[in-house]
Amino acid sequence: MGTVLAFDFGEKRIGVATGETLLASAHPLTVIHASSNDDRFAAIGKLVAEWQPEQLVVGRPTHADGTPHEMTRLAAKFGERLQRRFNLPVSYADERLTSHDAEARLRETGRNSKSAKPLLDAVAAQLILQTWFETPHERSE
Repeated sequence: MGTVLAFDFGEKRIGVATGETLLASAHPLTVIHASSNDDRFAAIGKLVAEWQPEQLVVGRPTHADGTPHEMTRLAAKFGERLQRRFNLPVSYADERLTSHDAEARLRETGRNSKSAKPLLDAVAAQLILQTWFETPHERSE
């Protein structure tokens, strides 16, 4: 039981969410805007130090039919780097359609595309983490 950090990996931005395993409820946290891996991992390191998670979760992007593509490979590589750098277990959760769902949820709060954009990746990470909480078999990966 403890804190989990989840990541919606992107080449330009990384959405981050947090949640507690006991509550199984995810919340958007922040979006990391960094062009270099060193800057990205420095920002993630600060979050890991602050939140002291017991588990990390990375969204696994795939085509709609579940087949992998280039971003699937990059997200897996990101997860491997997280595990090596922070020595924490890393699981993966299906992230198909999370960005579309995040956009819809933000529109429901009255935000337009422009005002929703800064929050989009963090809300997508929230949905990834919520999927992980709701799918116990994903935890063993």
